[in-house]
Amino acid sequence: MIITGSLTEGQLMSMFTYVINILISLMMVSMTFVMLIMSRASGERISEVLTEEPDLFNVPHAIKEVADGSVDFEQVGFAYPSNPGKEIISDLNIHIRPGETIGVLGGTGSAKSSFAALIPRLYDVTRGEVRVGGVPVKDYDMASLRDNVAMVLQKNVLFSGTIKENLRWGKEDATDEEIINACRLAQADEFIRDFPAGYDTHIERGGANVSGGQKQRLCIARALLKKPKILILDDSTSAVDTKTDALIRKAFREEIPDTTKIIIAQRISSIQDADRIIVLDNGRMESVGTHEELLDGSPIYREVYESQTKEGGNDEGRE
Repeated sequence: MIITGSLTEGQLMSMFTYVINILISLMMVSMTFVMLIMSRASGERISEVLTEEPDLFNVPHAIKEVADGSVDFEQVGFAYPSNPGKEIISDLNIHIRPGETIGVLGGTGSAKSSFAALIPRLYDVTRGEVRVGGVPVKDYDMASLRDNVAMVLQKNVLFSGTIKENLRWGKEDATDEEIINACRLAQADEFIRDFPAGYDTHIERGGANVSGGQKQRLCIARALLKKPKILILDDSTSAVDTKTDALIRKAFREEIPDTTKIIIAQRISSIQDADRIIVLDNGRMESVGTHEELLDGSPIYREVYESQTKEGGNDEGRE
């Protein structure tokens, strides 16, 4: 057609352009149908979350005051709702006195974190009873109970904002003096003051601009601001060097003696000076006692201690 003169080169290019535009429009229409199907599935999932009924409820006339930091496990058995036939914790009996420091040691899957989660009633036990301050946890107002039980996990979350704003998630009306004191206990005050803006330093989303150890110490300080009766550290000093870990434990011992401390750790150096140490094995309490008693009476504890001593060499001995 171009050779015979019935079509020009410009008209041919125009035709190609219009065809491509039509093809793109048709592809967008087809993508619309795909997005509609995806949106429907997403909407159904959002609806499931919004209509989900909680498994845990406050009882009528729930107790709002926690007397002290004592914790009792009586014949406790626990299985997750997703697998009710498999008990994660079996026949657990332990009495923890107010102000006592308890270490918890066990291998992967030994139910250390599940043990800790039952104290603030993140889950209900399958059988037996957990008591805090002499009262079954089911009888407490859940908000009041959790205000008195502070948990610090290995991977805690820091939000976008200043250090002060992050710490006040633990206590909204905390004064600057309370914030500084909590950071001193958590061994965070020194590195915070090294920042040019100090406590007004901006934290990136997720704590991207601080190290793992600094993040853990900030989260410990945030928990201490609540002035809890029970403080649970679930492997929350794993990214902290042994010297700082020892200073944190010393500060806990001297500054908050009335707070019950439950320290879950993989390093024996983090718990060897605890009043008692619980050794868990497949959800059962294999043994309980002091560091010296467990070295004599617990094969699991002795094996872990010897392996870490050999790996740590002289550093472990000095610590």
